[in-house]
Amino acid sequence: MSVGLGEKENGSDEHTVSSLPHPWAEVNFKHHFVTFWFHFLIEFYLLCFNCSTMGLRNTLIVMALLLSVSTVPFSGAASLKSHAFFNETGELPCHFPNTQNLSLDELVIFWQDQNKLVLYELFKGQEKPNNVHPKYIGRTSFDQDSWTLRLHNVQIKDTGSYQCFIHHRRSQGLVSIHQMSSDLIVLANFSQPEIRLIANQTEKSNIINLTCSSTQGYPEPQKMYVRLNTKNSTSNYDAVMKKSQNNITELYNVSISVSFPIPPETNVTIFCVLQLEPTEIILSPPYNIEIIKVEGKESEQTEKRVELQKPGRSDEVHCDVNISKTTSDNKSATDF
Repeated sequence: MSVGLGEKENGSDEHTVSSLPHPWAEVNFKHHFVTFWFHFLIEFYLLCFNCSTMGLRNTLIVMALLLSVSTVPFSGAASLKSHAFFNETGELPCHFPNTQNLSLDELVIFWQDQNKLVLYELFKGQEKPNNVHPKYIGRTSFDQDSWTLRLHNVQIKDTGSYQCFIHHRRSQGLVSIHQMSSDLIVLANFSQPEIRLIANQTEKSNIINLTCSSTQGYPEPQKMYVRLNTKNSTSNYDAVMKKSQNNITELYNVSISVSFPIPPETNVTIFCVLQLEPTEIILSPPYNIEIIKVEGKESEQTEKRVELQKPGRSDEVHCDVNISKTTSDNKSATDF
């Protein structure tokens, strides 16, 4: 009687979850190992059949070259990269062609992570939850049509490499017929940057003090800065980006504090810019500054009074925009 991994012939449900490779994965290695040595011995025989003592040194050199070339199949092919968002569903493809139209009853299918922990196993058409590591229990579903494993409620910690293995059950035992690696990259969208005016701003001050913040994102952004747009110019004000990372979710919160002089123009628009990648940014809603001239009664000196008009919060939208645009309900991810 065939016994699945984690089962015992006496019907016991006892099993042990460990970091050791899944036993079915060993079948694939042994198959390549035997094939390698079989071909190597044939090449050795053909080289030495007519070799002489004088040519022994050259023969050994050629054998060494064959040995180095023959080991190439042990190195895995490039992994397929897939992306998933935090707390959503990621896909781990297997891309099994199934040219023989094999049924699930004839196959043993499973996925492992980079630590050799089992995510999912299908043994002769039946799921084997006893062989799944506790961290993955209840978090996977298998799509037979696309031969893809879906990993639900993905966390930042799920970023890494995964492998699927498919073995065919034949009369002589299990035969490895397919294997594929994939890399899962987990992302989290930062909140739309928010500008706040620091409370100690005075009416006659010539300096504007602002803070800008964004929360709950991953990976760490490259930088954050403030951009001032006027009718005739654009100025950027850099600052040291403060960051904190949650120990559990591993998500980042970032912020900056910026001070700059009141510009001479009458109308100014401020944006907070969060730069995720060299060509990708997220813009805050515009913060409009209106400068009003006030004539003093006891002096001919003209004073400038600044009114900052804070826009209402806007829904998060990613689109291509012109950064000089000051529509109050637009957040932008801009590719330059």
